[in-house]
Amino acid sequence: MMKRFCLTLIVVLWIFAPVVLATAGEAPISDATQECLDCHSEFHPGIVQDWNNSRHSKMTPRNASKADKLKRRMSGTSVPAALQNQAVGCAECHTLRAGAHSDTFEHNGYEIHVVVSPDDCATCHVTETTQYAKNLMAHAYKNLAENPLYQDLQRTILGETTLENGKIRFSPANGLTRAEACFYCHGTRLEVAGYETRDTDAGELEFPIINGWPNQGVGRVNLDGSRGACSACHSRHLFSIEMARKPYTCKECHAGPDVPAFKVYAASKHGNIFSAMNSTWNFTAVPWTVGIDFSAPTCSACHISLLVNASGEVVNPRSHQMNDRLGWRIFGLIYAHPYPKDPDTTKIRNRAGLSLPTDFNGGFAKDYLISPETQKIRRKTMQNTCLNCHSTSWVKSHFVRLENAIQTSNAKVLTATGLVGSAWERGYAQGPGQKSSPFDEFIERRWSDAWLFHANNVRFVSAMAGGGDYGVFEDGRYPLTSAILDMQSWLETRDTISTAKKK
Repeated sequence: MMKRFCLTLIVVLWIFAPVVLATAGEAPISDATQECLDCHSEFHPGIVQDWNNSRHSKMTPRNASKADKLKRRMSGTSVPAALQNQAVGCAECHTLRAGAHSDTFEHNGYEIHVVVSPDDCATCHVTETTQYAKNLMAHAYKNLAENPLYQDLQRTILGETTLENGKIRFSPANGLTRAEACFYCHGTRLEVAGYETRDTDAGELEFPIINGWPNQGVGRVNLDGSRGACSACHSRHLFSIEMARKPYTCKECHAGPDVPAFKVYAASKHGNIFSAMNSTWNFTAVPWTVGIDFSAPTCSACHISLLVNASGEVVNPRSHQMNDRLGWRIFGLIYAHPYPKDPDTTKIRNRAGLSLPTDFNGGFAKDYLISPETQKIRRKTMQNTCLNCHSTSWVKSHFVRLENAIQTSNAKVLTATGLVGSAWERGYAQGPGQKSSPFDEFIERRWSDAWLFHANNVRFVSAMAGGGDYGVFEDGRYPLTSAILDMQSWLETRDTISTAKKK
């Protein structure tokens, strides 16, 4: 009863209460948000300052919706009337849809929730939220947590190790380790574990205890059932488009060595230009004009941003579905492969019944992956960006090289997979056929090194026109070949030992 009363009170305040101004020239602030600011400006000044600097504090949804189509940043067309004529502040986000959030609790007369979710953001950004839900990233938690093969790999990386009878044993990692390791980027599953009373500067207050929190992972399972976190790219409480457009934001999860996008970008000519010239670029312009606002692509320019040329013609539309410009998934599992049709990759089954997009012999699980025709469409979409700075011959040759890198790196991984398969067949190691882990013995680890690190690096360097050394000696073709030679040497040694025992 109290929760319903508090929620009703907030709505009434939003509709009928006079608004106050934070500072001259800024959007009106609701009484509910002003109450939040009065306290939190003292307790959490960093948060408040970020919000004061944000577009949310300076623009009402009604005014935002009046912008020209290409300049408009808000896609929602049915924003509640109570929210239209005031800044998007603390209360507007943290009391929104209170009944949908299991972490909603009474706080100083208001029903608020701690975790703001994509479904809350969809009130004003419905298109972006819908697009994001189609990403592999939106399902990143589930794709890891509910895939037994990936879980086994995680166990052998993060798990506790013990020595039993001269053999290393791995046990699953605890939740805290997982939350700050793989699930830091993939996201955690948030759950309310109860409530606690804390002695604060404002007196004793009750707060929910949330398992899996804090987390800003791209596939986080939120307390309203939604997936993802807009704050992964648009950090709270500034929600800056400039931050999302700079590669440092992507670096947080794409630093490598398994997904070496940032280090390759930093070594590339594009990264070189960014490092030297980005202080003169306009990172807040909407749309983003190629050659005027920026002179070399960032991650956002290739994958997300609404780009126009100097004549105002659309080069590529804004999209928060980051994979709709990608034909290949160059992150090898075990091989590079066409992109999955469904972002929930736990549905995929290869011919052996494993939740992998490829077979051990390099074949694709075609029923679950996009067609060659769709690959061509996506490649053309990406090329539309490239062609604004490069000639047709340059762009064509670049993509020919990428196709070659994919095929040759997959061929090397096939060799490595053949070697580990021989180890399993000869009984030198225990793999899936023996209902054992394929990641916990030396030859298996060198095999996973080959496809998880080295082959991936070769492809990323090629795709991003990156620094050649990264694709050769740093972490590319040379260590890939070295891993294969190590595997061969290990097999030969075991053959020698086996022969000696028979004598």
